[in-house]
Amino acid sequence: MDRTTPSGSNPAPLSVLDLTVVGEGIEPAVALCQTTALAQAAERWGYRRFWVAEHHSFPASGSPAPAVLLAHLGNATSTIRLGSGGVMLTNHVPLVVAEQFGVLNAFHPGRIDLGVGRNPGGLPAVAQALRRAGDDTQSEDFRALVEEVLGFCRDGFPEGHPYHRDHVHVVPRAPELPVWTLGSGTTGAETAARLGLPFAAAFHINSAQALRAIDLYRDNFRPSETLSAPHVMVSVNVTCAPSEAEALRLARPGALMMMRARQGKQSAVPAADTAEKYPYTPDEREFVDGWLGAVVHGTPDTVRTGLTDLHKRTGADELMLTTMIHDYEARERSYALVAREFGLFPRQD
Repeated sequence: MDRTTPSGSNPAPLSVLDLTVVGEGIEPAVALCQTTALAQAAERWGYRRFWVAEHHSFPASGSPAPAVLLAHLGNATSTIRLGSGGVMLTNHVPLVVAEQFGVLNAFHPGRIDLGVGRNPGGLPAVAQALRRAGDDTQSEDFRALVEEVLGFCRDGFPEGHPYHRDHVHVVPRAPELPVWTLGSGTTGAETAARLGLPFAAAFHINSAQALRAIDLYRDNFRPSETLSAPHVMVSVNVTCAPSEAEALRLARPGALMMMRARQGKQSAVPAADTAEKYPYTPDEREFVDGWLGAVVHGTPDTVRTGLTDLHKRTGADELMLTTMIHDYEARERSYALVAREFGLFPRQD
């Protein structure tokens, strides 16, 4: 696919997916304060959305409870859209998810997005600790969970459905709440296509699978009452710095953290010096280089080229940027440089 962007224009609206990065030597409480500061900065710089993740028992992220974090961010910001990237329905009862986001929407009407996924957000032992019964991560089960969330949000269970008969209602209800499905593979794409929902493709997790998922979503999309045509947002790992060398240095710790996680050695995000001095084996070096190949990193001009190319490859309606830079000041600067390069219009105080 190559959907050309007109010369001189931005490839697509830009947003932020923040993982509440916990770097080595940094307390999770500090990381949460940094997420708040970043949301406020993203609002000033003109980003469209600010989404937060759900990770459990994961030393590199301080965001296990998206709804709680979003409640705080809603009070710390005033205009930027806030959402979950995402709430893992394998961990939560749909009624409770609909109630939580109904409350969020009541406090911040028109600013809340509900992104849902199926990955448990942790290791098998974490799933057990979350009291998840059975294997409900399969396609049909996930689709049923999403349909239940939609039914509760919109009070739209059909005649004959047990929740229609028993008059189970969400208070406060949020029929206008945008619901997205997320995924790096095909299950989220299939569900979004079948239910006529927008799809957020996790290119930053699995680039090759995400590209296939986007094609599947578009090919199988069924219009719904809330969405008449496919709508795709692509999340991508971005590291921007004044020089190419510095951007690579800042991006490498995220690759090392991912490599350790694949080896069963979960850790906080290493500092840049730690990643530079790490004694990589040839296999480890190959993994790190491969992972960095899917990261758009470099100077603002290089990042513009990379994001424009990604837009051409995916035809994305929106791009969502994420990063695992250890140092908060460098992380904030990365988003600021991208905003400046793309001419986002900051909110005037």
